[in-house]
Amino acid sequence: MYQFLVPEMPDTHALPKFVQISELLIRDIQAGRLVDGERLPPERDMAARLGISVGTLRKSLDELTALGLLERVQGSGNYVCAQEDTQSVYAFFRVELLDGGGLPTAELLSVDRLPKPDGLPQFGRSAEGHRIRRLRRLNGVPAVLEEIWLDGSYTEAIDADALRESLYLYYRESLGLWITKAEDRLDLSTVPDWAPPAFGRDPAQPCMRATRISYGPDGSSAEASWNWINTDVATYVARIT
Repeated sequence: MYQFLVPEMPDTHALPKFVQISELLIRDIQAGRLVDGERLPPERDMAARLGISVGTLRKSLDELTALGLLERVQGSGNYVCAQEDTQSVYAFFRVELLDGGGLPTAELLSVDRLPKPDGLPQFGRSAEGHRIRRLRRLNGVPAVLEEIWLDGSYTEAIDADALRESLYLYYRESLGLWITKAEDRLDLSTVPDWAPPAFGRDPAQPCMRATRISYGPDGSSAEASWNWINTDVATYVARIT
């Protein structure tokens, strides 16, 4: 039976609870943990399992219905309508738990404006960038180390207290920057020396890495990042239809 499990999230800068729940369900539908045509439990039972109110759950289900991922049949229940490439908050996040899905959360480690480092793909117009380091968890399990570089031309400074769980949502709401596509390349690297113990892999250990370039609507490259994935608990997933 599908297990409804939502990790505890800090209140500060977390997405609203109904968005967290809808994103959790979207990722689990895309991972096949909730299958096409599956009937969800009654709303009161489902809300109790998720630890939320029925009203909050209904807002989440309204989001899924609007995205075409749910059919709500009066007197019968709510049925999953699986589809690919849903434009959700985490549509560009390609790392999942080994058994699929998982709600992403992010622990901010540091934010600095610095000269761009050697080794990253060329991107943007500025010689400087905003380096954002984070530890990503999936359903509370540490899974990904992120070093993200936003081109310095988009803002003079980033207020760490203003960052959201979803960086792309922050870019859109605070900087007017929409990320419309991204290119990922996978290779074998080593865990960086700034990795916190919670990541579960020691510095210099071999580790899968995804290098990403992200693009704005005008086709210009706005961001580049390195993402180290702990393959003991998670993996990179790209679904092709």
